Amino acid sequence: MTNLAVVGGGVIGLSVAWRAACTGRRVTLYDPEPVRGGASWLAGGMLAPVTEAWPGEEDVLRLGEESLNRWPGFARDLRKEGVDPGLAGHGTLVVAFDSADAGYLDILAGHLHSLGRAAERLTGREAKRLEPGIGSVRSGLHVPGDLAVDNRKLLDALYAACVNHQVRFVRERVEELPDAEAVVLAAGAWTGRLHPRLAGAVRPLKGEILRLKPRRGCLPPPSHTVRAVVEGRPIYLVPRGDQELVLGATQYEAGFDQAVTARGVRELLEGAERVFPAITEYELTETAAGLRAGSRDALPYLGALDGGVFAATGHHRNGLLMAPVTADAVVAWLEGDEPPEGTAAASPARLHQKEPV
Repeated sequence: MTNLAVVGGGVIGLSVAWRAACTGRRVTLYDPEPVRGGASWLAGGMLAPVTEAWPGEEDVLRLGEESLNRWPGFARDLRKEGVDPGLAGHGTLVVAFDSADAGYLDILAGHLHSLGRAAERLTGREAKRLEPGIGSVRSGLHVPGDLAVDNRKLLDALYAACVNHQVRFVRERVEELPDAEAVVLAAGAWTGRLHPRLAGAVRPLKGEILRLKPRRGCLPPPSHTVRAVVEGRPIYLVPRGDQELVLGATQYEAGFDQAVTARGVRELLEGAERVFPAITEYELTETAAGLRAGSRDALPYLGALDGGVFAATGHHRNGLLMAPVTADAVVAWLEGDEPPEGTAAASPARLHQKEPV
């Protein structure tokens, strides 16, 4: 049976290791701190390919929706392993504060409607009825099909599932490719250091994230994921089942620096106060910064590199969303089967294609 080495213990690596081990393969996962050591532990948990969609990124949307369709079965299989990953179907509300924001929503709504996706334009009053705690907004866009997952419950569930299927964990940082019949590179922002074809193609994108909880007498968190652009900066608020609220969306180039900055925290809190004023009375329980794995074109790199080595990296802001389709693609490659719809566009072979003049 094929020996498989998976490099990286975040949501992608754990998902690949679990799904591959379910086929009877002997799987070894390499990561100095699986589960808690990477960007997946700090993610917002949005599974929202529709709300993230933008003209020119149709391949990203197609792959994201393919994975979203696989999420209910993925979560159901994890629950059978003994841990609930906390999948929720509360949808997304995108709000606009001024005419420029409203114009953005018009473009997004038009794009989604042209693709046949469900999205309902709302007046400011209608948005406020849907989420009474939001601030004074000009208009909104309700996308009911978006899901969310508790990223930490998910990672714990994946780790337990890997243990159930005898995945071997080597808690070391990999400097060169492990000796195995097949190797999957899923080390997030660090993957570019592991293979020459990915050097310079995967880069770290830093983002701060905050976690808050309402104190006694405060309004509860919103019931939907709420997204907005405040003074040109995107922001999201994702509710958790235990009354926790996850706040994020800062993103910038800072190399491998993972320090939390005062500016990043200030920008998030100022933006969140515009969106959901009651947040100023919440208890701030955690501040952290993580490194997403960015690609050159917002699509991940999924596919063969050479000699039994496969890329599963560069998921940018969609690591949690695309975990099911990525894991299923890896199993298909190993089995010699046809991979899922949408994965062909994400092949790393595009790195060496000439751009049209």
